[in-house]
Formats: sequence, C-alpha cells, structure tokens
Amino acid sequence: MDSSFVIGVDFGTDSVRALVVNASDGVQAGTAVAEFPRWRDGRWCDPAANQFRQHPLDHIESLQKAVADALGQAGAGVAARVRAVSVDTTGSTPGPLDGEGLPLGLHERFADDPDALFVLWKDHTAVAEAGEINRTARSWGGTDFTRYSGGVYSSEWFWSKILHICRRNPAVRQAAHTWMEHCDWVPWLLCGGGAPAGVKRSRCAAGHKAMWHASFDGLPSADFLGRLDPHLAVLRSRLYTQTWTADQAAGRLSDEWAGRLGLPAGLPVGVGAFDAHMGAVGAQIEPYALTKVIGTSTCDMLVAPGRDVGDRLVRGICGQVDGSVIPGMVGMEAGQSAFGDVFAWFRDLLAWPMENLLPERLRAELAEGVRSGILSELTRQAEQLPSEETAVLALDWLNGRRTPDADQRLKGALTGLTLGTSAPRVFKALVESTAFGSRLIVERFEQEGIKIADVIALGGVATRSPYAMQVLADVLGRRIRISACEQACALGAAMFAATVAGLYPQVQQAQQAMGAGFSREFTPRPALVHIYDEAYERYRSLGGFVEQQTDQAAVSAS
Repeated sequence: MDSSFVIGVDFGTDSVRALVVNASDGVQAGTAVAEFPRWRDGRWCDPAANQFRQHPLDHIESLQKAVADALGQAGAGVAARVRAVSVDTTGSTPGPLDGEGLPLGLHERFADDPDALFVLWKDHTAVAEAGEINRTARSWGGTDFTRYSGGVYSSEWFWSKILHICRRNPAVRQAAHTWMEHCDWVPWLLCGGGAPAGVKRSRCAAGHKAMWHASFDGLPSADFLGRLDPHLAVLRSRLYTQTWTADQAAGRLSDEWAGRLGLPAGLPVGVGAFDAHMGAVGAQIEPYALTKVIGTSTCDMLVAPGRDVGDRLVRGICGQVDGSVIPGMVGMEAGQSAFGDVFAWFRDLLAWPMENLLPERLRAELAEGVRSGILSELTRQAEQLPSEETAVLALDWLNGRRTPDADQRLKGALTGLTLGTSAPRVFKALVESTAFGSRLIVERFEQEGIKIADVIALGGVATRSPYAMQVLADVLGRRIRISACEQACALGAAMFAATVAGLYPQVQQAQQAMGAGFSREFTPRPALVHIYDEAYERYRSLGGFVEQQTDQAAVSAS
C-alpha cells in the first residue's frame, strides 16, 4: 500500500479542492484549489432574495483544474499510482437534467436561466413550498414522510427547491426529465454519464434531504407528492428507489475524464456524499462525538450504533439515516444556517462606507486593505472586553434557523444597544450568539435521549478563530478538540476512496491509518460558565419573541 495514492475532491460553496494523499498514512502529496469564476462574479445570485445558483460549467472547469494542479504538485509518477477518486459536495444542491443526463444549464437555451442551474444549499427561495410540504405531511392522512427528517422539512432541501422552480418556471419544468443532487452528478460525470436512471444515488443526500427511507420503499409515495403537485408524482417515477453508501463504487473513471485529469482510465469512483458528512469522517468522528463542521454555516454530525438508537426519532434535526456518515451506523445531522457568515456580514457592514464613499482611485487599495483586517481587530478588542459584559445580546438567525426545528422565515436580532455600544461589543455578542445556537442543538440531542460524549470541530472558523472556539467551549461547558487537518472534507473523501479501492475493508480502518489527529483543544473556563448560562436563557427568550412576532406577521399577511 505504500505506493498507493487516492484523491479526495471537495466541492465547497466558493471553490473545489483536490487532495492527493498516500493511502497508507494520509500524508498529503499534492493539493490545489480552483475558484468558481462565474460564482465569484455573483452571476445568477440575488442575496436580497436569498437566491443562490451555480452553473455546471463552474463545476466542470474547476474540477479539471484542481485535480490536474494537485497531481502536478504531487510530482511525476504519482498519477499512475492513484487507486480511486471520491467526491463530496455541498447539499442539498439539486439541478435539473434532460433525458440524456445533461444539466439544462449546458443547453444554449437555458445557459443564463438561474432556474436551470444547480440550486445551492443556501438558496432559501422555497420557504413557502417547504411550509406546504410540512402542512401536507401532517394533514394528508397517510405516512408523515418527514418523520426521519426531524419532523420538519426545510427550504434548503431537495423537494421544496424542485417544487419552487417547477411552479415558477414552466420551461424548466417541461425540459427537466429528472433532477440530481450535485454529489450524485459529479461522480456520474466522471464515470462518463449515460442514462440518468443508472446513477447510483447517495444514501447521504437521499435520506437527509429527499425523505428517502427503506421503510417507505424509497422516496415519498406518488400519492403524497401528487397532492403537492401532480408533476412531482411524475418526476418520482424518473428518480430512484435504491441508494448507496459512500464506501461503494459509483462506477469507473471514463476515458474522457481520465484524459482531462491525467489519470488512468477505469479507476473506481466512489458514490458521493455531502461535504460535512465526509468532513466528519476526515476529522475521525466516532460514536457520540458531535462533530461540528464550522465555516460559513455549520453542519453538526453524530453517529451512533443502530441498536442504541432503536426506534428513537430526534425532533427538529436534519435527519437520521442508516449509513449516511459511517456505513453500519445511524448518521444524524443538525446545524446552523449561518456561523462564519454572521461575522462576515458584520465585517461587510462596517466596510460599507469605505467601499462606497472613497474616491475610485483610493477604493481598491485602501478599502480592501482595511476590510481584510476588520475581523482580526474586532477579535483583538473583543477579547479585551470584560468577559461578564453580556448586556448586548444577539440572535444568530441572519440566514434563518436550520436546527433545531428548521424555519428559514426567522431573522436575526440585536438587543441591549446604547449610544455607548461599540463595534467590538456588537461583535462579541455575535460570536456569543453563534455559540448559543450551537448549545440549542446539543440540548435538543440530549433532550431526545442521544448523549453527547465529546465535541470535535473542523473547518475555517474552527482553525482560524481561537476566540470563537473558546467562547463556544465556555457556552457549551464542554471540551472541544480541533481537527489537525485543515482539509478534513477532502481527506474524508480520500478515506472513502481508499475504501472503495479495496485498500481498507471499512472506512473506520482508513480513518485510523490516514487520520491527522487533533491540533488543539479548548476547555471551558469555570468562571464564565455560569455567566453564559444566564445569557443563554436571555438568548432563548429573545428567540421565542422573534418566533412569536414572525408567526403573528404571517397570520396578519394571510
């Protein structure tokens, strides 16, 4: 095995990363990142309307560049010793395809139609449709198909997004023979395409976002979907019944893509999964270790033996699915719709005068230089504030609430402001709010009988903001271990690739051999735990008030 390499490919929100690692020990041989150029330019996105779409050409071009560059960095001879490739992507990020499996966005007719592109995970244009799915699931008289999805369906997920697009865009509705999650489409692309019916669909994506469950004989029934819209019942017949875990091969690398990437044709390509799920594997998740992938948002992963979970259903999370994270265990997902994005929003708010009022000749150089230092200076000054100063209180629902109890209608809030409130005090409150949101999730698991034995963190915020991680440890009252791998999602994909290649019998053995361990840990400061307990109760009260006002406004509008 010493001469064997594998490739993990991680599609994030802004870019794709390729990681070439030695399968015997996980040592990195080469890595490269390629941005999505059209996404970078903001095309087909409207943040004010919560619309975020990505063009398949961004995915195709960046995939090719990232893998080729990573192999170039790895050096001569490595490509010939690659044994398999596996992929993770954001999700739920579905896209419409024609009868041959070609994304509609690659048709000239639809090249500039945002509804014909991949609907990114953070797109919240389908809030109304998600509400309709939830109401129908409870009232139609049959099986509640949301029961394994925490009992609440989200606007971030597969069916609500499809229903929204098909209702508002008849041309896309008619042209789309089927829809496919991004994590299913990329392996299908690498394997040469073919009839969409032959795609091996991800258990991870299907179970957590599309209400797939073995006890339902697959997806929700045609009767249920037809009550939402007759078109969904027709679409169901073109989708799938079976799903596969990420330790299985989706197919073999096609001649075309072998040539594009500089790899041997015929390599196994693993079944895809979501980035947070593979990231948890890369961070060496184990039973009852809540593994928080902390970036622009968070995804919180937990695995437990099926015999322990039994018939227990955890309310308000993003699903529990057998084999979605570690094959053979029940995978549970929760998370926050904004974490790092909360800090980025405040940075951009403070940078607005510089970027809009400075003369053109000064704007690029001065504004960008100042903007890049805003968060580090806010952090420095927030750390110097008295720890017991919690008069300013924030609610972190700036992008809605993912869990517990998904509701993307909800908005953020700030209270306790005075004329003496400074920017660092507001920033401190925002950091604390994200930690309070994390505590809500931990408490929900425990209220539902799922223990949390440990907390692992990974991702950009986890590795680059010790201040945020220390506050999180104080608020949770728990130790937090930080994964030593800054590319845990890509490494998790590489671990699955090694398993798909047959180099390890199970992904747990790949984790043991290829894992990077932990770089740091944060322990709660006893003097602050009580202070944050009191502030957390005020946070919960503020959240209840915002929910009440949101519900009242909805009733008034109707």
